[in-house]
Amino acid sequence: MSGQGAPEAAPVDAAGLSLGIVATTWHAEITGALLDRAVAAAVASGIPEPTVVRVPGAVELPVVAQALAERHDAVVALGVVIRGGTPHFEYVCDAVTAGLTRVSLDAGRPVGNGVLTCDTEQQARDRAGLPGSAEDKGWEAAVAALATALTLRALRAPQRTTGFTATPAPGGRA
Repeated sequence: MSGQGAPEAAPVDAAGLSLGIVATTWHAEITGALLDRAVAAAVASGIPEPTVVRVPGAVELPVVAQALAERHDAVVALGVVIRGGTPHFEYVCDAVTAGLTRVSLDAGRPVGNGVLTCDTEQQARDRAGLPGSAEDKGWEAAVAALATALTLRALRAPQRTTGFTATPAPGGRA
């Protein structure tokens, strides 16, 4: 996994949108940092109080994301899955990714996938937005979900069906 080529993750103007965040409790320091950074991105984007729900592990993320998607414009799922010596890693990662994608498609709401799937704990720490981390996946997942919610709002608004752009600029509205 590399941060090279990643789009700018500047806050967007999402005032008026609602955001639900679900985070696991496994790997507490790392998931705590992911959650703190996702909340910071929400606040910077004009959502002062996102809904936050904690669940035990990654397998529980999709069902709670689904419940959040019923009442929020966007959802962010946060967690950490670290490879062990059994195939469990692949099963969990595949199930969680497929589940979150299904929630997004079924609900018609963006689900920012901030679930770190890493070979080592250090790789997860490097991506969690902790001091010294190279990447900030909690922030990035929140901004991506909010930017996509703005794009969907623009696409669903009554307007021309051709000849318009529905890509929110960093810091702007769609």
